[in-house]
Amino acid sequence: QVQLVESGGGSVQSGGSLRLSCAVSGYTRSSYCLAWYRQAPGKEREGVARVDSDGSTTYADSVKGRFTAYKDNAKNTLTLQMNSMKPEDTAMYYCATAPLRSCTIGVVSIYGYWGQGTQVTVSS
Repeated sequence: QVQLVESGGGSVQSGGSLRLSCAVSGYTRSSYCLAWYRQAPGKEREGVARVDSDGSTTYADSVKGRFTAYKDNAKNTLTLQMNSMKPEDTAMYYCATAPLRSCTIGVVSIYGYWGQGTQVTVSS
């Protein structure tokens, strides 16, 4: 059973930084994609970044140049480094995965496994 466990959320002031981590376990295959999503109260879940099996990445326009996602295959972790944070980044952040070599953050339904989420709050 694939499991995802996020950590690293918290509160930060506008312009600050946070780093989220997601521990991935249970895969019996080497090809799978990973993604970060977020959901603010009253809003739909939004794709933030995705990392394919080959390490290639895609970011939402709202976070480009500020957020960096990467994975560590040896440690089976996914990281989201968030810099120059804004109040609009406030949300519950989720790690997600699909047993696919390549994914898109535009289609939530392809991700069959999700973490429990970690709260990120950015104050102005």
